[in-house]
Amino acid sequence: MESIRIKTASKQYPVLIGKNAINELSDFITNEFSHLSKILIITDEKVAELHLQTVKKVLIKTGKPVLQHVVPEGEHAKTFDVFYECQSYALSQQLNRKSLIIALGGGAVGDLAGFVAATFMRGIPFIQVPTTLLAHDSAVGGKVAINHPLGKNMVGAFHQPEAVIYDLEFLHTLPLKELRSGFAEVVKHSLIADEEFYRWLRLNIVDLNNVKDEQFLTMITKGISIKASIVEKDEKETGIRAFLNFGHTLGHAIEGSMGYGNFTHGESILIGMVYALKLSKKKLDLNFNLNEFIDWVTSLGYRTTIPRQLEKEVLLHLMKTDKKSVHGGATFVLLSQLGTPLLMDMDDSALLEEMNELM
Repeated sequence: MESIRIKTASKQYPVLIGKNAINELSDFITNEFSHLSKILIITDEKVAELHLQTVKKVLIKTGKPVLQHVVPEGEHAKTFDVFYECQSYALSQQLNRKSLIIALGGGAVGDLAGFVAATFMRGIPFIQVPTTLLAHDSAVGGKVAINHPLGKNMVGAFHQPEAVIYDLEFLHTLPLKELRSGFAEVVKHSLIADEEFYRWLRLNIVDLNNVKDEQFLTMITKGISIKASIVEKDEKETGIRAFLNFGHTLGHAIEGSMGYGNFTHGESILIGMVYALKLSKKKLDLNFNLNEFIDWVTSLGYRTTIPRQLEKEVLLHLMKTDKKSVHGGATFVLLSQLGTPLLMDMDDSALLEEMNELM
């Protein structure tokens, strides 16, 4: 079992990572919440089938009433309608400020449940119980949100969890597409912060169908540690936390244009990372073997080009509405060297030219 302590200006909390880590949940709740009234699990349809009963059995040991609310799978959960349904259910079951929400699922459920917790009665505690590799990124750091038709994660808050309990056993039920989506965020962490970690990934992860538990433990622990070091310095994204959006400016535009849920988050940001790496080589003379990178990720099943049915002008407009962009143009996270990110405003012509090369 690995343990990481997240320290932010507003809160400190543990991240527990390992096989059967879920068994730590009941003791944590009993020790930390002496006056707890009710526990509400928010999970999605697929995760409910696979893991809900396991988690409920653990939570029953707390002696508190355990409720459940099941939402649609993936990005379809992050809508105003589903958010409203969650709030209505919590009110109908008479949850109060002494209640606790458990976010059981991937990044979408974590974002939704966290936003429900942040806004129910002006904020109640919640615990992240990730079931996907992608959620190693989203479960840590306190960014919770739902989507708007005009932009991903545009309606949200900063609301730190009380803990993150990351059971590696849950990862064994993931389909390859979801592993691929999550692994893209692992790659992102290595590129923005740790060249040695990137080399380790490229040499050791050659088939996402055959990742060993110790490799999952290494990549998740390292990825969360990198994110923690950034979040501790910049909890509310006023500065360096924006570096965690490497690949996301174009990636979010692709994801939204393809329709949330139709093209996974990780697959989208992987294309965005290739785009940002190309811009970094051109604008900052980044010394990086991009062909080697593309060959590696292609062998893992990623596409590295923008889907042809998407319009460059639409993508450009969406990139300008990204949360990092504040001057009406598009702001990108680029790399001056591996592990050294920076923010740069980009003009339209340069962005359109580079998109032409990726289509």
